[in-house]
Amino acid sequence: MYRIGRAAWALPKAHLAAFPAEGTHLQRYAARFSAVEINSSFYRPHRPATYARWAASVPADFRFSVKVPKTITHQHRLAGIDSLLDAFLREVIGLGKKLGCLLVQLPPSLEWVDQTSDAFLTSLRARFGGAVALEPRHPTWFTDEVTERLCAHKVARVAADPARIPEAAEPAGWPEIVYYRLHGSPRMYYSNYDEAYLDRLAERLRAEAGRAQEVWCIFDNTAHDHATPNALGLIDRLGDRLGVRVLTDHSNAPRSGADAP
Repeated sequence: MYRIGRAAWALPKAHLAAFPAEGTHLQRYAARFSAVEINSSFYRPHRPATYARWAASVPADFRFSVKVPKTITHQHRLAGIDSLLDAFLREVIGLGKKLGCLLVQLPPSLEWVDQTSDAFLTSLRARFGGAVALEPRHPTWFTDEVTERLCAHKVARVAADPARIPEAAEPAGWPEIVYYRLHGSPRMYYSNYDEAYLDRLAERLRAEAGRAQEVWCIFDNTAHDHATPNALGLIDRLGDRLGVRVLTDHSNAPRSGADAP
């Protein structure tokens, strides 16, 4: 199952023709994509009813990836976060079966510390049994020993572009989930991915799909609206199968919902 999408479900004016004319932004977005990454949860909480409304507005096989709040990852730096984690999970439960993944992005300065880091993963796994993708950015998270700990907790390590170190460009950790986050390079959030890059990416994802249950690819190069055409270009290369949508799918999409976070 491929999960192809972008960060947030904004529809740039230059690409509106690629989407159905009717429905909320989310409904129209979900007619073409099989997943979206909710980044607004990183900055502020959303009510369970809000998540439930979003879930009700998309097809049954659509999935949301939800970014874990910065209060957990950046402010408390994974320490003493049980109550914060409980509050966050009480919110996202509103997505029901359409909660596809939790995304944990760590600050670049946050090192792997056995006691704190492993305790966080243990606490998270005691509360949540679904897919988890972790995007660490400090070199200490990329050792064989830490990778083994991620596998033990069934946590996938994100493949990121641009990568701070070479190992960060490759997916690792729990092998049943592969998660690519493409922020744009060389200029983060701004750069476009060219045709040759998308060709290579499609081949790589096909190879990953041979071993993983789900392969996620989220484009976060949104500053100049490159994420939408890049994601659509990747869909064209992968074809209309394994969770990738074609425009005609929108005919059965529900007609209620909310706009982008």
